Amino acid sequence: MIKAILIFNNHGKPRLIRFYQYFAEDMQQQIIRETFHLVSKRDDNVCNFLEGGSLIGGSDYKLIYRHYATLYFVFCVDSSESELGILDLIQVFVETLDKCFENVCELDLIFHMDKVHYILQEVVMGGMVLETNMNEIVAQVELQNRMEKSEGGLSGAPARAVSAVKNMNLPEIPRNINIGDINIKVPSLSPF
Repeated sequence: MIKAILIFNNHGKPRLIRFYQYFAEDMQQQIIRETFHLVSKRDDNVCNFLEGGSLIGGSDYKLIYRHYATLYFVFCVDSSESELGILDLIQVFVETLDKCFENVCELDLIFHMDKVHYILQEVVMGGMVLETNMNEIVAQVELQNRMEKSEGGLSGAPARAVSAVKNMNLPEIPRNINIGDINIKVPSLSPF
Protein backbone atom coordinates (compact mmCIF):
# COMPACT_ATOMS: atom_id res chain seq x y z
CA MET A 1 0.00 0.00 0.00
CA ILE A 2 1.15 3.52 -0.73
CA LYS A 3 1.72 5.44 2.52
CA ALA A 4 2.72 8.82 1.10
CA ILE A 5 3.38 10.67 -2.14
CA LEU A 6 5.85 13.53 -1.96
CA ILE A 7 6.90 15.84 -4.75
CA PHE A 8 9.55 18.44 -4.01
CA ASN A 9 12.00 20.50 -5.99
CA ASN A 10 15.80 20.35 -5.98
CA HIS A 11 15.91 22.69 -2.98
CA GLY A 12 13.55 20.58 -0.85
CA LYS A 13 10.47 22.82 -1.25
CA PRO A 14 7.37 20.60 -1.18
CA ARG A 15 5.19 20.96 -4.26
CA LEU A 16 2.67 18.20 -3.55
CA ILE A 17 2.31 16.23 -0.34
CA ARG A 18 -0.23 13.45 0.18
CA PHE A 19 -0.12 11.16 3.20
CA TYR A 20 -2.39 8.11 3.23
CA GLN A 21 -1.49 7.30 6.83
CA TYR A 22 -2.01 9.76 9.67
CA PHE A 23 1.02 11.68 10.90
CA ALA A 24 0.92 14.86 12.97
CA GLU A 25 1.88 17.94 11.00
CA ASP A 26 5.26 18.38 12.70
CA MET A 27 6.05 14.71 12.00
CA GLN A 28 5.03 15.22 8.35
CA GLN A 29 7.49 18.10 8.08
CA GLN A 30 10.26 15.93 9.56
CA ILE A 31 9.42 13.12 7.15
CA ILE A 32 9.58 15.52 4.19
CA ARG A 33 12.97 16.84 5.31
CA GLU A 34 14.39 13.39 5.98
CA THR A 35 13.08 12.01 2.68
CA PHE A 36 14.56 14.93 0.76
CA HIS A 37 17.95 14.42 2.40
CA LEU A 38 17.89 10.68 1.68
CA VAL A 39 16.90 11.10 -1.97
CA SER A 40 18.82 14.25 -2.92
CA LYS A 41 22.19 12.87 -1.76
CA ARG A 42 21.99 9.94 -4.16
CA ASP A 43 23.73 9.97 -7.55
CA ASP A 44 21.64 9.84 -10.70
CA ASN A 45 23.22 6.55 -11.74
CA VAL A 46 22.17 4.55 -8.65
CA CYS A 47 19.02 2.53 -7.97
CA ASN A 48 15.76 4.45 -7.43
CA PHE A 49 14.72 2.34 -4.41
CA LEU A 50 15.87 2.76 -0.84
CA GLU A 51 14.73 1.85 2.64
CA GLY A 52 12.31 4.24 4.26
CA GLY A 53 13.74 6.71 6.70
CA SER A 54 13.64 6.13 10.44
CA LEU A 55 10.61 8.41 10.80
CA ILE A 56 8.37 6.68 8.27
CA GLY A 57 8.88 3.07 9.28
CA GLY A 58 12.47 2.07 8.57
CA SER A 59 13.05 -1.21 6.79
CA ASP A 60 9.32 -2.05 6.61
CA TYR A 61 8.87 0.76 4.10
CA LYS A 62 10.55 1.65 0.83
CA LEU A 63 11.09 4.99 -0.85
CA ILE A 64 10.74 4.73 -4.62
CA TYR A 65 11.55 7.88 -6.52
CA ARG A 66 12.30 9.44 -9.88
CA HIS A 67 14.11 12.71 -10.50
CA TYR A 68 12.80 14.71 -13.46
CA ALA A 69 14.48 18.06 -14.24
CA THR A 70 13.85 20.10 -11.06
CA LEU A 71 11.39 17.76 -9.32
CA TYR A 72 11.65 14.61 -7.22
CA PHE A 73 8.61 12.30 -7.29
CA VAL A 74 8.79 10.06 -4.20
CA PHE A 75 6.35 7.30 -3.28
CA CYS A 76 6.64 5.76 0.18
CA VAL A 77 5.23 2.24 0.08
CA ASP A 78 5.11 -0.80 2.33
CA SER A 79 6.83 -4.08 1.52
CA SER A 80 3.78 -5.48 -0.31
CA GLU A 81 4.24 -3.13 -3.29
CA SER A 82 6.38 -3.94 -6.30
CA GLU A 83 9.27 -1.50 -6.78
CA LEU A 84 9.07 -1.72 -10.57
CA GLY A 85 5.28 -1.35 -10.47
CA ILE A 86 5.58 1.86 -8.47
CA LEU A 87 8.33 3.18 -10.77
CA ASP A 88 5.94 2.55 -13.68
CA LEU A 89 3.16 4.31 -11.74
CA ILE A 90 5.39 7.35 -11.25
CA GLN A 91 6.10 7.34 -14.99
CA VAL A 92 2.36 7.15 -15.79
CA PHE A 93 1.63 10.00 -13.35
CA VAL A 94 4.36 12.23 -14.81
CA GLU A 95 3.36 11.48 -18.41
CA THR A 96 -0.28 12.23 -17.55
CA LEU A 97 0.75 15.55 -16.01
CA ASP A 98 2.81 16.21 -19.14
CA LYS A 99 -0.19 15.55 -21.41
CA CYS A 100 -2.58 17.63 -19.30
CA PHE A 101 -0.23 20.61 -18.94
CA GLU A 102 1.65 20.28 -22.24
CA ASN A 103 5.22 19.91 -21.02
CA VAL A 104 4.65 20.08 -17.28
CA CYS A 105 6.99 22.12 -15.10
CA GLU A 106 7.25 23.07 -11.45
CA LEU A 107 5.11 26.18 -11.96
CA ASP A 108 2.22 24.03 -13.20
CA LEU A 109 2.27 22.17 -9.90
CA ILE A 110 2.21 25.47 -8.02
CA PHE A 111 -0.44 27.36 -9.99
CA HIS A 112 -2.72 24.43 -10.88
CA MET A 113 -2.63 22.54 -7.59
CA ASP A 114 -6.32 21.62 -7.77
CA LYS A 115 -5.91 19.99 -11.16
CA VAL A 116 -2.75 18.15 -10.04
CA HIS A 117 -4.61 16.77 -7.01
CA TYR A 118 -7.49 15.72 -9.25
CA ILE A 119 -5.10 13.85 -11.55
CA LEU A 120 -3.45 12.19 -8.55
CA GLN A 121 -6.85 11.11 -7.23
CA GLU A 122 -7.58 9.49 -10.58
CA VAL A 123 -4.39 7.45 -10.16
CA VAL A 124 -4.24 6.77 -6.40
CA MET A 125 -6.92 7.06 -3.74
CA GLY A 126 -6.60 6.03 -0.12
CA GLY A 127 -3.18 4.56 -0.81
CA MET A 128 -4.53 2.13 -3.41
CA VAL A 129 -3.79 2.33 -7.13
CA LEU A 130 -7.00 3.00 -9.06
CA GLU A 131 -5.91 3.53 -12.64
CA THR A 132 -2.72 3.01 -14.60
CA ASN A 133 -4.06 3.60 -18.11
CA MET A 134 -2.88 7.08 -19.05
CA ASN A 135 -5.51 7.49 -21.79
CA GLU A 136 -8.31 6.75 -19.32
CA ILE A 137 -6.91 9.24 -16.80
CA VAL A 138 -6.56 11.96 -19.44
CA ALA A 139 -10.12 11.27 -20.66
CA GLN A 140 -11.45 11.76 -17.11
CA VAL A 141 -9.50 15.00 -16.70
CA GLU A 142 -10.84 16.31 -20.03
CA LEU A 143 -14.38 15.37 -18.97
CA GLN A 144 -13.87 17.30 -15.72
CA ASN A 145 -12.57 20.31 -17.68
CA ARG A 146 -15.63 20.25 -19.98
CA MET A 147 -17.96 20.11 -16.98
CA GLU A 148 -16.21 23.07 -15.36
CA LYS A 149 -16.45 25.10 -18.56
CA SER A 150 -20.14 24.28 -19.04
CA GLU A 151 -20.88 25.40 -15.49
CA GLY A 152 -18.89 28.59 -15.89
CA GLY A 153 -16.26 27.46 -13.39
CA LEU A 154 -15.82 29.02 -9.99
CA SER A 155 -15.61 32.52 -11.43
CA GLY A 156 -19.24 32.30 -12.54
CA ALA A 157 -20.55 31.12 -9.17
CA PRO A 158 -21.22 34.57 -7.60
CA ALA A 159 -23.16 35.73 -10.65
CA ARG A 160 -25.25 32.53 -10.64
CA ALA A 161 -25.94 32.97 -6.91
CA VAL A 162 -27.13 36.57 -7.37
CA SER A 163 -29.26 35.51 -10.31
CA ALA A 164 -30.83 32.70 -8.29
CA VAL A 165 -31.67 35.08 -5.42
CA LYS A 166 -33.18 37.63 -7.84
CA ASN A 167 -35.33 34.95 -9.41
CA MET A 168 -36.73 33.79 -6.08
CA ASN A 169 -40.38 34.78 -5.91
CA LEU A 170 -40.57 35.91 -2.33
CA PRO A 171 -43.75 37.87 -1.58
CA GLU A 172 -41.72 40.07 0.76
CA ILE A 173 -38.30 40.08 2.33
CA PRO A 174 -38.48 38.45 5.77
CA ARG A 175 -37.78 40.92 8.58
CA ASN A 176 -37.62 38.49 11.51
CA ILE A 177 -36.36 34.96 11.47
CA ASN A 178 -37.28 32.74 14.41
CA ILE A 179 -35.44 29.47 14.95
CA GLY A 180 -36.49 27.95 18.22
CA ASP A 181 -35.36 30.34 20.97
CA ILE A 182 -33.25 32.41 18.56
CA ASN A 183 -34.78 35.54 17.07
CA ILE A 184 -32.86 37.23 14.25
CA LYS A 185 -33.80 40.68 13.00
CA VAL A 186 -32.96 41.23 9.34
CA PRO A 187 -31.89 44.79 8.49
CA SER A 188 -33.65 46.63 5.69
CA LEU A 189 -31.96 45.85 2.41
CA SER A 190 -32.22 47.82 -0.78
CA PRO A 191 -33.71 45.91 -3.70
CA PHE A 192 -31.36 44.42 -6.25
